[in-house]
Amino acid sequence: MLKLNIQSARAILSSLTHANVVKTGLVNDTNLVTSYYLTNKLDTQSHNFSINYQQVAYYRRNNFTRPFNWVKRRGGGYDENINTDNKEFLNQVLLDKYSESPLKEAPWKKGEYNANSINKRLGLLGIKLGSIPQWTKDGKKIHTTLIQVLDNHVIDYIPPEVLIERNNIYNSNAKRTKNGNLGMAIVGAISSDPRNYTPQYLDIFKNAGVPPKRKLTKFMVSQNAVVQPGTPLYAAHFRVGDYIDVGSHTIGFGFQGVMKRWGFKGGPRSHGSTKFHRKRGTIGSGRDRRPIKGMKMAGRMGSKWRQLMGLKIWRINNKYNILYIHGPVIPGPTHSYVRITDSCLPKNRERFTAESHPPFPTYYPDQNQAIAEEFFDEELHKYTDPTITFETFEVKKITKRDGAKIARIKS
Repeated sequence: MLKLNIQSARAILSSLTHANVVKTGLVNDTNLVTSYYLTNKLDTQSHNFSINYQQVAYYRRNNFTRPFNWVKRRGGGYDENINTDNKEFLNQVLLDKYSESPLKEAPWKKGEYNANSINKRLGLLGIKLGSIPQWTKDGKKIHTTLIQVLDNHVIDYIPPEVLIERNNIYNSNAKRTKNGNLGMAIVGAISSDPRNYTPQYLDIFKNAGVPPKRKLTKFMVSQNAVVQPGTPLYAAHFRVGDYIDVGSHTIGFGFQGVMKRWGFKGGPRSHGSTKFHRKRGTIGSGRDRRPIKGMKMAGRMGSKWRQLMGLKIWRINNKYNILYIHGPVIPGPTHSYVRITDSCLPKNRERFTAESHPPFPTYYPDQNQAIAEEFFDEELHKYTDPTITFETFEVKKITKRDGAKIARIKS
């Protein structure tokens, strides 16, 4: 039996189209790793090829390889030894360069919502601020997390044709385009000084006409939801009452032992235990005489990508672009970056109709019509409303008796 990796096994299978190929399993799961084996079963009449796999639970190997489009960010041509006059001159040059409108080209045609299409919009890149309670009108307490959409702009758009060509060259996942129906939109957050970045990184923002961003992310969007590069994004991209998906990296704790990482009880505290108080115990015994893959042991804890689906938006502050999202358990520490997209759950997407749907493809400010500063859900109590109301009623006077009460004597 010859052990091969995934790419080699797929290449051999594709070349064996004329043979009797049997696929006994191709599993893609974050908690299951699959080992592929190519077995050649000799038969008296023909050769039968098959692939066998072994599932191992709770086994994940970290990937430290960089993507093909990675460029170095930090390390620009900023010189700290220049005098004050030159610094002011450079600052004025940057202001003149980025003070113009970022939309260099003519405005693109805005897409329209189509009930028979995918209608996949781009998302936002927010910053987690913390948790705060809210109350409904019937007095129920709700925990919400505040996420601020800070200085978001569309940086670039890659059409499906270019993505398919890149997938063929770099052998990446071709299913992301949905058979050529989805493109890729790049969104950035928080503008920063261009002198702190390399020329390769600054080339990404040429088409958008905006300063370089501290954080970039990408969203797969449908062709009718394309937004022109350079367009600003606001919290009004979503509506109150909509359901969204939130994804971020969890808090990283570094290398931790089994008691903190997995909640093990540990060894005995007394009666002969020597240097075994926080240890794990045996890691393998029996016939194999080796640790099984996926064994819960000490290692790096946290800093994993997690995504919560179907969270409700209870409140939106348009002045500071803050979303009040249901739940205090959104992954990531305070002031971490968070990806926000429309909920992919079918029960939540069925709420969208041609008459009732979020701003499509995004919210565009209207100078003639001002937007409200706060939006509340219908079930949520507004802090400007009174909490206690008193009804008017008539108070009856109590008549006082004259003199002392005389006890009656039974006859």
